[in-house]
This record gives sequence, structure tokens and C-alpha cells, in this order.
Amino acid sequence: MLTQIRGLHHVTSLASSATGNNAFFTHVLGLRRVKKTVNFDAPDVYHLYYGDETGTPGTVMTYFPFPRAARGRPGVGEVGTTAFSIPKGTADAWAERLATFETADIVRDTRFGQARVLFDGPDGDRFALVETEDSRTPWTGNGVSADMAIRGFHSADIRLHDEGATAELLRFMGYEQTDRDGNVIRFIRPDGNEANVIDLETLPGTAPAAQGAGSVHHIAFAVENRARQLEVREALKDTGWQVTPPIDRDYFWAIYFRTPGGVLFEVATNEPGFDRDEDTANLGQALKLPAQHEHLRARLERHLEPITD
Repeated sequence: MLTQIRGLHHVTSLASSATGNNAFFTHVLGLRRVKKTVNFDAPDVYHLYYGDETGTPGTVMTYFPFPRAARGRPGVGEVGTTAFSIPKGTADAWAERLATFETADIVRDTRFGQARVLFDGPDGDRFALVETEDSRTPWTGNGVSADMAIRGFHSADIRLHDEGATAELLRFMGYEQTDRDGNVIRFIRPDGNEANVIDLETLPGTAPAAQGAGSVHHIAFAVENRARQLEVREALKDTGWQVTPPIDRDYFWAIYFRTPGGVLFEVATNEPGFDRDEDTANLGQALKLPAQHEHLRARLERHLEPITD
């Protein structure tokens, strides 16, 4: 069993508009844009990162906004709901706030005794705000007060035809099953960070998902550094997983592998962090390009949709 994985690092999704995506996460949810860069594999598309003040692992939602991309089709083989942590007693206030922004499909419910507010993002991406005890310091620079602001990720909900093989993988990754409610099984990484929950939702009669705007592209798990990441990679390979070599993403190193249910998992390092090329006060303001794409700066600055706030 792996001991190096601490919980979630980030979740990366697809969008259809950079400005619409930025407005939703900064103005509606109150998160900080901590990096404005590009997709390393398609540099004419932004890669936008939102999180707490410094982009602490376990707080960061990231997006590839492909202009006018068609919406994805929800289904199995994907992360169906991404959940953020909010303070206890604030679900009502959040439901009211979301309604003032005409947020789609707001629903209140409870899962495993925790009150939730579920809602759709601009591209139909499904989110939840979960009331829980959470000691993380929130970002309040976008006008959401500290007594209700998002603390970071709470969990991710993975939809599957059959949970067996993915549950076995999570156990190998150091997660423990803690509860079951109908077709949902909860796994928690003990002694992890505060984004340490994965829910597996079994939907045997549901069609496979088709990726598009609003779909989660991949989910990333955190390790402290490159040495721990290499240990994880070797252990996964020894167990039969096809894992990529480590890839430099400037703000972390990443390895990837495809899970039995079809979801793309990443294991990302907590180092070097988002302040490696910007001071904390100015995170997310300037367009930052990886060295291999710096020669494209003039063209990209003309091509990319302006984001000014």
C-alpha cells in the first residue's frame, strides 16, 4: 500500500469560454486566480488555475477553456461532481448567493451527514459545497467573507459502472473505505491533507461520459516532492499500471495513468508551487508561458481572449 499520497492536489476540467470561466470562479465562488498560463500541449488555449491565496495543493481547480467547445455528455467513467469545503452553517447563505448570480440547478441535500449545496457551473459542470470542519485559511480577496468562504476541495465523486477495481486501486493508494449509502461508497485518506475524500458512485445502467466543455479532464493526487512521486510511480508500475514518465508542468511535476473505470489519474508534486515565477501579491495576473512556448508570446497575446480581472 502506498503511503506517499496525501489527498487531492488539483482537478482539471474543460470549458468553452475563458472570461466566463474566470468570472464564475473569481466573482461567484470567490476563489483567487493563481495562474494564467497555457495548455502545454495546445498553447493557443489557456490553462487557468483558481484556489486559495497561494494555490495550496488541495485547493486548486484548473481549466482548459477551448473557445466555443461543445458541452460534454455526463455519464460513467468520469468525475461527476467536484466538491468544495465550506464552514458549517453556511449552506443557506451559499444557496442564496448562488441564486443571486442565477446559477443553474441549485439543490440542497445531505450526504453522510454533511449538508451540501449542489449546482452547475457555466458549462454544466456539477459542483457541491459541503459543510464541514476545515482549518484551512480561505481567500477573501474577491469579496466572499471569511466566515463563509471556500476552504479548498472537500472531495471528488467518481461515477462508475462497477466500483470494484477502482476501489481496490484507492485502497492501494492508501485510502480507506469509511461509509456506504446506497450506491455511494466513501473513501478517506487518513492523515492526508484536508482534501482527502473520494466518493465512488455506482451507476450500472448509465451510458459512458463523452468529454467536452464541463467535463473533468483529470483528477490529481498530491505527493510532497519528486522523490515521493518516483516511489509512487515505481510501485504503480510494479503492480501493472502503465504510468507516464514524470513531466515538468512548471509549478509541479506530474505522472499520469488511466484507471479501470476510465478516469485519468495524475500524481502531482507539491513543489515548486505557483510562486516560482510570480510573487504572491501578483499571482495570476501576468500571462506566464513555459520556456518552450515563450517564442510564441506575441502571437498568443493577440490570439488569447483577454482576461483583465
